[in-house]
Parts: sequence; structure tokens; C-alpha cells
Amino acid sequence: MNFLKNIFGFGPKVDYADLIINGATIIDVRSPAEFKSGNPANSINIPLDQIPAKINKIKKMKEPIIVCCASGMRSGRAKGMIAQAGVEVHNAGSWKSIS
Repeated sequence: MNFLKNIFGFGPKVDYADLIINGATIIDVRSPAEFKSGNPANSINIPLDQIPAKINKIKKMKEPIIVCCASGMRSGRAKGMIAQAGVEVHNAGSWKSIS
């Protein structure tokens, strides 16, 4: 059960502001249209369905990675994919929580 909690962002509390100040990469996994309607400062848009194809690019990004979306469901799935690639990643849930 702890495995599922950690994948979907219900694990230990993370200080996202501190991670961002220290250079974490923010990936918003919403659609391009959703991203254009508003997004966290300095974030990049990689829609969830493109994560597998861009995993090598993600592995080269500054860690840790913070993923976000509209509610936390897509970013939870993205976190699982990115974590499987051996990258430190955190699910922030809604993009508004880190804006």
C-alpha cells in the first residue's frame, strides 16, 4: 500500500517551494491547450501520453523532477513512469499548488 501512496503523491510531505528554489525541473503533464490556459512559472509541458517517448530527454533534466497536472491523477501516472526510469520525481498534484 505504501508503494501506491508514494506513486500517487500521498507519501511523505515534500517542500516543493524549496525544491523549486534549488532548481528542480517542473513538468506539467496536461494537454498543450490546458498548459496554455495557465501553468507554473518556469514549467515545461510534456503531456502524459508523451512521457514514454521523452523519457531519455527527462533523464537528462535537472533533478529532482516535479510533475503536476489538473488534479494529480495524470501526474501520479507520470511519476510512476519517470520513477521507473530511475529519476527522482515528486507528484505535486494540481499545478495550482505550486504556482
